[in-house]
Amino acid sequence: MKLLEGKVAIVTGAARGIGKAIALKFAQEGCNVAFTDLAIDENAKATEAELIALGVKAKGFASNAANFEDTHNVVAEIQKEFGRIDILVNNAGITRDGLMMRMTEQQWDMVINVNLKSAFNFIHACTPIMMKQKTGSIINMSSVVGVHGNAGQANYSASKAGMIGLAQSTAKELGSRGVRANAIAPGFIITDMTHQLSEEVRKQWEASIPVRRGGTPEDVANVCLFLASDMSSYVTGQTIHCCGGMYM
Repeated sequence: MKLLEGKVAIVTGAARGIGKAIALKFAQEGCNVAFTDLAIDENAKATEAELIALGVKAKGFASNAANFEDTHNVVAEIQKEFGRIDILVNNAGITRDGLMMRMTEQQWDMVINVNLKSAFNFIHACTPIMMKQKTGSIINMSSVVGVHGNAGQANYSASKAGMIGLAQSTAKELGSRGVRANAIAPGFIITDMTHQLSEEVRKQWEASIPVRRGGTPEDVANVCLFLASDMSSYVTGQTIHCCGGMYM
């Protein structure tokens, strides 16, 4: 029996990177996957095809996750098409790094809107559905910098800290209705985002991590699978660090 057999998941920002790895991991475990991205381009279409090839129902939806009304419309469309929503992974995120004294209002607003407001939008839209089903698992993608902060990332850190508070508050509100909410705090994960760093910086990072390597999107997807499945039925309101021991 597969861990997510017959369940339906929404994964936001899943055309590439960690989001794509999560969608693929879920599909391998029998989960039907609705994923969102700003535009359903060639890249997203390829992801959709990969998911369908795993024998599940899958579809990409164009969605501006930072828009409240747009999100509610997309969730209603997904529920209509898939019949139910069991798992929500709030993974959509961007960075617009800069030192606090030089950060523009636009840099701040963009990151808070895409990273944090989008999670509120999707939780707000999915909550009535999950409450009615009396079951659901909500997973917010936070970051170690949401716990510890990081110079040059005040906006990103604030948005990722917000993801933790949002998950905890949701867990307290919905626990009695059978709905769980948790956060994952990935550390240094090798993706397109980190490929922009120099080899020297990457080596410095890796030397500071007890397991001596950067993480893979699959490492994060495995933690996500645990939180999405009934294996974690007594786990809610928690933040699981997936960082190779970088922070303890």
